[in-house]
Formats: sequence, structure tokens, C-alpha cells
Amino acid sequence: MSVLMLLYTKTELMQWVNAHNAPLGDLFFRNITYLGDGAFAVIVIVILLFRSFRLALMGAVSFLLSTLIVRVLKELVFAGSLRPVKYFEHSDWQYRVIDGLDIHSYNSFPSGHSTTAFAVFCLLALLDDRKNRGWFWALLAVITAYSRVYLFQHFVEDVYVGSIIGTLSSVLVFGLLNRYWDQNPKTWHSRRLRF
Repeated sequence: MSVLMLLYTKTELMQWVNAHNAPLGDLFFRNITYLGDGAFAVIVIVILLFRSFRLALMGAVSFLLSTLIVRVLKELVFAGSLRPVKYFEHSDWQYRVIDGLDIHSYNSFPSGHSTTAFAVFCLLALLDDRKNRGWFWALLAVITAYSRVYLFQHFVEDVYVGSIIGTLSSVLVFGLLNRYWDQNPKTWHSRRLRF
């Protein structure tokens, strides 16, 4: 993705994505984008509670860290950054927006949905006993991030940086907490919720 951003402007990338659409794509991406929602992350954390408190806490810390970083960047560093609909507001380009979709105007950079998707799916890939399934978790994260550009909510650079933040947050949390907990084992680590 970084190569594409070096070769093409954000306008060119957005125009390409916006031109490649279909009714089935509208339906698919409109729904798949919820995999980057905070509510989805909370659902995953609750599911992890049934495996162990340790994994659920790891999921919660990863989600909170990545969310904190994004909020600081959105609200303080890049406050008011224009989203595509506002950026192209006075452009001659006739962009396409899905009817009935709530399109935001500001706080574009970085993409929170992309950050959450990569944080959640990267952590699930790290926790998955079958490492050959890593491609599946990565694909879910990429599709969710792409949905943000397809839905005209974010630019490619927004989802790219979000993917980095989400991935690094989960790798960092996974590495540090596992190391700490392995050196300081507690009885609650293996406990889990039961029906």
C-alpha cells in the first residue's frame, strides 16, 4: 500500500476506488465495515473471557491502547482533518456515495475502524493455535480497512496509518504482557467465564 501512496496522489487513489463499485459491493462493504467498530472489539473481548481472563485482558489492553493513540491523533494532532466528502466538496469530480449512508466530514486521519480491525485481527492471529490461519485474520483486517475507502469515509493514507497503529498495538501488548505474565504467573491467568 505504501508503494501505491508513493506512486499516486490521495485524490487518484480515491477516484480509482470510488469508480470501482457494484451493488453487491455496496451491500458487502456497508456491512463488513462493522468489523472495525468498537462494539465488535468488545464482543471479541467478551468471547475471549470464555477462553481465559488473561486473553481477554490482553484484548482489552490492545483495544484501549490503539483507541487512545487514534483519539489523540484525531483530536489533538490532526484535529479537523477533512474526510473525502468535505475534501472534494468544491471539486468538479462527480464522486459516488451510497444512498442512505451517514457520511462524516471531519477527523479523517487516522481511520479508527481500520485501527480497531487490525488490532483485533492481529491479536487473534497471534492467539490462534493454527498459525497457518494468519492469512484469514489478515484478510478480514484488510477488507475491513478497504471498506472505509470504498464507503467514502476515509482516504487510503488514513486506513494505512490505522493499520500500522492497530498492528503495532497488538504486537506490543501481546509481547509485553506475555513476557510479564510468564515471569509473574497468577492463578487468575487460566480462569475463564463459564455458563
